[in-house]
Amino acid sequence: MKLLYRLGYYLAGFSFGLIFLTFIFSGKKTSCNYGPSARVKDNLLQKDIVFSTEIKMRFPELTDSLIRVYINIGELNFSKSKTQLDSCRVYHIELNKEQAYLQVANCKREIEVLKLLQP
Repeated sequence: MKLLYRLGYYLAGFSFGLIFLTFIFSGKKTSCNYGPSARVKDNLLQKDIVFSTEIKMRFPELTDSLIRVYINIGELNFSKSKTQLDSCRVYHIELNKEQAYLQVANCKREIEVLKLLQP
């Protein structure tokens, strides 16, 4: 079989496969979170947010959407997080270089904001 025919068959099969995949995954929330940081962030963003009383008193303007933005832009620091706990794992999210951070407890159905330090 000539190389040109093989290339044609390959491209035809590849095209049909791409079309098939677009029909399967269209309209679904699919993501490729392979890194541990991306998986934890995705898990945190899917849950309801609860504020501790101390946080609610110190920052009355704090909302769920602002916490979700902080989780999106922040970087997880696993060395300062407590991931070996059984009940609610505590994650340390660094927001920027000026020592601003967010500490959240990841429970089964919700996350609780424990600490927030803004510069």
